[in-house]
Amino acid sequence: MTAARSAPSPAAEAAVGLPAATGSAAERVLAGLDPEQRAAAEAVRGPVCILAGAGTGKTRAITHRIAYAVAVGAVPADAVLAVTFTARAAGELRTRLRGLGAGGVQARTFHAAALRQLSYFAPQVLGGPMPEVSSNPIRWVSQAANRLRLRTDKAELRDLAGEIDWAKSSLIAPQDYVGAAAKAGRGVSLTPGRVAEVYAGYEEAKRRNNEIDFSDLLLIMAGALEEIPEVARAIRTQYRYFVIDEYQDVSPIQQRLLDAWLGGRDDVCVVGDPNQTIYSFAGAKPSYLLDFAERYPSATVVRLERDYRSTPQVVDLANRLIGTGTAGGAGHLRLIGQRPDGPMPSFAEHDDEVAEAESVATAAKRLIAAGTPASEIAVLFRINAQSEVYEQALTAEGIPYVLRGGERFFDRAEVRQALVLLRGAARADDGSVSLPESVTEVLSSLGWNAEHPPPGGAARERWESLAALVNLAEQFSVELPTARLDEFNADLEQRAASQHAPTVQGVTLASLHSAKGLEWDAVFLVGLTDQTLPIQHATTPEQLAEERRLFYVGITRARQRLMLSWALARHRGQARRRRPSRFLDGLRPGTSERSAGRAGGSGKRSRTAVPAEDAATFGRLRAWRKKQADAQAVPAFVVFSDATLVAIADRAPSNEAELGQVPGVGPTKLGRYAGAVLAVLAGEDPDPVEVD
Repeated sequence: MTAARSAPSPAAEAAVGLPAATGSAAERVLAGLDPEQRAAAEAVRGPVCILAGAGTGKTRAITHRIAYAVAVGAVPADAVLAVTFTARAAGELRTRLRGLGAGGVQARTFHAAALRQLSYFAPQVLGGPMPEVSSNPIRWVSQAANRLRLRTDKAELRDLAGEIDWAKSSLIAPQDYVGAAAKAGRGVSLTPGRVAEVYAGYEEAKRRNNEIDFSDLLLIMAGALEEIPEVARAIRTQYRYFVIDEYQDVSPIQQRLLDAWLGGRDDVCVVGDPNQTIYSFAGAKPSYLLDFAERYPSATVVRLERDYRSTPQVVDLANRLIGTGTAGGAGHLRLIGQRPDGPMPSFAEHDDEVAEAESVATAAKRLIAAGTPASEIAVLFRINAQSEVYEQALTAEGIPYVLRGGERFFDRAEVRQALVLLRGAARADDGSVSLPESVTEVLSSLGWNAEHPPPGGAARERWESLAALVNLAEQFSVELPTARLDEFNADLEQRAASQHAPTVQGVTLASLHSAKGLEWDAVFLVGLTDQTLPIQHATTPEQLAEERRLFYVGITRARQRLMLSWALARHRGQARRRRPSRFLDGLRPGTSERSAGRAGGSGKRSRTAVPAEDAATFGRLRAWRKKQADAQAVPAFVVFSDATLVAIADRAPSNEAELGQVPGVGPTKLGRYAGAVLAVLAGEDPDPVEVD
């Protein structure tokens, strides 16, 4: 997609009734923007599409665009709805907009916006009070499965909940699931027909208990806007100006709600990066971003490709990765590094995961000793289960860490206690001392001392939580020098409601998905082996391309230092049978695309690239898997992925315990298929296993 038209000049703005803003506060909003960012900011009328690469200042561009539009009178602040995908990102938008003088703008997630609107209009829309929004949909999945007498473990229940969420996000009803799942190549351990039955039972369980889920919020509000004129008129009168962040990750249900909000209008600005599309498995459709200019032929399209985050060395690695795969094409962005040179990314191979984790912890300790704050270091992995060995290694070195996805900041006991004390202290705050001093004085009653942090462990974690509150007070005081405790407490309440947590000192441990939108000075990308990245169940070209983009997201989190590593075995003493990720081929020294066995430029290495002595075993396993999949009427990868069959052929387990140690063979599949797999390995030809 290329630029459709240039952004309007001040003279053009005047021609459509916008006041000229040169030399005014509005011009100061534009100061410091690069030419492309300024073009985006000056395009105050939609439709606008901003293609923004990683580290190119997209949040800066959209917040300055909103603030500029408010400053020139294009739209009142309270008529703007800025939508993003995480509460943290929405909180960041609000903070920046407040600093730009546009504090009245509503910045929310799709779900938060829909919840707020439905809560207000529930009597008109639902004919009664607002139902409870389910905080644990898995319980209704479990209830539906039990009613069907299905044997399901926790992992299968999570898979079923994810499948139902995909269907609802894709606007697929239970009765349409079987056909849609077959077309999309979906699959879990149950047959599509059984999944559809669980899905229907899940919906009925919610209705019986007067609950709705988060997808229902979007669907109900979209329906209300489409069918109830009074509701549509009220909401469309309130919100006339829309900005949608991370638009590459919008799902059909979210697009339907956006269309309902717009009601045929086109004052919408969408922002996204096709190279960072990593949620297709959950229903996201990047085509909405890529086809935006086709749907709106008059759209202004701006490309942001100047990368201000990462060194040229990191940018070059990211460009080479994404340039060799299948993620290019329409809307493809190639980053241009703007920072000074830095160290080359490093690559390290280890005998086992313990050695890999110990090496990472040692390197992190050196970085901290050399002056890099612990909060500016991250260890990123493909799945959350990989974190444990790094938690142990960092603890052994006395390094504090923060596990993203663990206990939420505002739920911590010491933070809850501090908020209670701050609310009490606000009653006596006469403004005679500064806000940071007031907060420090309150927290000292909890034993917090800025000069004497504990050396480590739980006490250090508690200290860091309280220190984060002091840092927030200092930041708030810079933005509002006369702020008092009651104003700060109101900001903390808003942050708590949106889970917009402050930065806590400690090395971050996070999955690649949860790291999106974040950045650090130093990033360790770990566990880079085939079957892990790409994940073993990624078998189609589309799935492999998404795994490549996930790796790209990981690389582009690093500002200065990037360390990539992998281990050839999981535990010490095991055979070193793992292979480095195929995505490293052509990136790490001494490798090339050709050596990786790529065919036809597809970026896909053959899944049958097993040692010659294992080839016959692999062939027998695939033949058995086909019979088993045909008997279950499911895609072959639902039984076992090719990657898992490769691992089984590699390891040649002789008993059920050894088979259970193979990646991709979980407890459920072990229980179902162990006998048959071991029979194949023994040279037999077993009949398909009967599965409910």
